[in-house]
Amino acid sequence: MLQIGYMDSPLGRLTLAAAGGCLAGLWLPGQKYYMAGAGEYVPGEDAAPLPLARVWLEAYFAGERPCPNELPLAPRGTAFQRRVWQALLEIPYGQTTTYGAMAERLGASPRVVGGAVGRNPISIVIPCHRVLGAGGALTGYAGGLEKKKWLLAHEGIDSGGKMW
Repeated sequence: MLQIGYMDSPLGRLTLAAAGGCLAGLWLPGQKYYMAGAGEYVPGEDAAPLPLARVWLEAYFAGERPCPNELPLAPRGTAFQRRVWQALLEIPYGQTTTYGAMAERLGASPRVVGGAVGRNPISIVIPCHRVLGAGGALTGYAGGLEKKKWLLAHEGIDSGGKMW
């Protein structure tokens, strides 16, 4: 069962979820697949590692570059989805890649990779916002394109992006 907490951010009120001492979810307001697969949950503002996740996010929003590995992560998904989410963690801060490049690295189609990227349950920390369409086009983001643009600009990435 997930323990849920919240945090106000420049992107609105974030929902954080903990399970077994790990961060299992971080959703933006209005996000597609919001709390998908969460199942039953209870309030847990101080459940481990939610206070740590809030400190991480505060640092991120303050312009620092906290490392995702500082947080214990346990995203819930299929084996392939978890593989894609792990690959997202390898995209450096301030850089981007494309769905096509990720697909090539993972030996899958861009559409299948895009589906997994879109279902990332730990937004921002697992940086799905750093994935662009062909030629660096700003395409789909489960949190909304305006939030994707904000996150990219926050990391110093212009619409063309710096490809990884």
